[in-house]
Amino acid sequence: MSESHTTDVEGSTDELARRAERAALRLANADEATRNEALRSIADEIREREAEILAANAVDVEEAEAMLADGEYTQALVDRLKLDATKVEEIASMVESVAEQDDPLGETLSARELDEDLELYRVAVPIGVVATVFESRPDALVQIAALALKSGNAVVLKGGSEASESNRVLHEAIVEATADLPDGWAALIEAHEEVDRLLELDDRVDLVMPRGSSEFVSYIQETTQIPVLGHTEGICHVYVDEAADLEMAEEVAFDAKVQYPAVCNAVETLLVHESVADDFLPGLVARYEEAGVELRGDERTREVVDVDPATDDDWDTEYGDLELSIRVVDDTYAAVEHVNHHGSKHTESILTEDAETAEAFMTGVDAASVFHNASTRFADGYRYGLGAEVGISTGKIHARGPVGLEGLTTYKYYLEGDGHLVASYSGEDAVPFTHRELDGAEWTPGRR
Repeated sequence: MSESHTTDVEGSTDELARRAERAALRLANADEATRNEALRSIADEIREREAEILAANAVDVEEAEAMLADGEYTQALVDRLKLDATKVEEIASMVESVAEQDDPLGETLSARELDEDLELYRVAVPIGVVATVFESRPDALVQIAALALKSGNAVVLKGGSEASESNRVLHEAIVEATADLPDGWAALIEAHEEVDRLLELDDRVDLVMPRGSSEFVSYIQETTQIPVLGHTEGICHVYVDEAADLEMAEEVAFDAKVQYPAVCNAVETLLVHESVADDFLPGLVARYEEAGVELRGDERTREVVDVDPATDDDWDTEYGDLELSIRVVDDTYAAVEHVNHHGSKHTESILTEDAETAEAFMTGVDAASVFHNASTRFADGYRYGLGAEVGISTGKIHARGPVGLEGLTTYKYYLEGDGHLVASYSGEDAVPFTHRELDGAEWTPGRR
């Protein structure tokens, strides 16, 4: 890369970040009605541009399928990339559902009297400027932008090159629909050099949210001083216990793999208690094979059903496709040990009718979401009632699991006094603090 091009990228990215920072400060003060009206305008604009969106997506898909034929892309990536009329309507409806969510801003999280007429309030506020780098799904761009807008944040978006045409049109629709909002609140970058420069701007960008492999998220964390909220792969498990309702377990295990295998909350490894393996596995394996699932199993599994042998790498692989590994385990504790060793802290599920066993698994597993008698596919912001999600955080700090509006807020302390002085609370004649909780109290600006 030439020196002049480097300067151009740095200059344009710096200006983009400055505009986003200014926009964030103004957007934080936009009232809920303004933000909701803008979201509904985005939904309308997406519907009006359906033909344009689908035409752009067709270009992306055609190029991706050529890369698939050359072995450079996977079928899962191509599947995530595709849009149709139904999907466009779902995207628009998702934006409207975000508008219908409760306002995450201005909520008084706690209130405490420090002394008479001296009251401290902790209030929810936007984070500021959030940057996100995500994979091939074009709908992710709209989800992230919608959640950022509802939560009063400016956003810098970087989608995958495989979805570049789709992302451009969707971004244009968002910008056109929100022309009355602060300029620069939603920016799109495309070059890797722009991402590298953005990661240096820790004085302007408040949070980075990468969505991708563990290696990619680790690279972002090692490259920047900006706080990182990572969405890594989903190596999810379903464990079928000896006390499981086997008919239910079969339906759940089938749904978790086959309903939509290209996503991060699809199951990749099935664990089965040794006492039910003979009764459970043959019927489920037959259904999997009929659905086109490529199966691998450990030695104990292959004593029961005819599947390919699993390798050590299989237990640590996110297939994102119709592929599944199966392991027979001694008991629940062996299942927990396997999950904690090989899982990605995303989503795990146990099938059992024994409450104590369910508790042992659910409390013992280290994951953002742990389910009892339910498909891992429920790990989703929309299904959780969050409206949408910017990603699923597999870390433990700030936000965990599907990250919706609450995960895009932080808080600020507001202190309301009446000429109070710290000197009054120091020395031999110090006035004591009351430190009394004010249950149900709400902060009102300039209330005195």
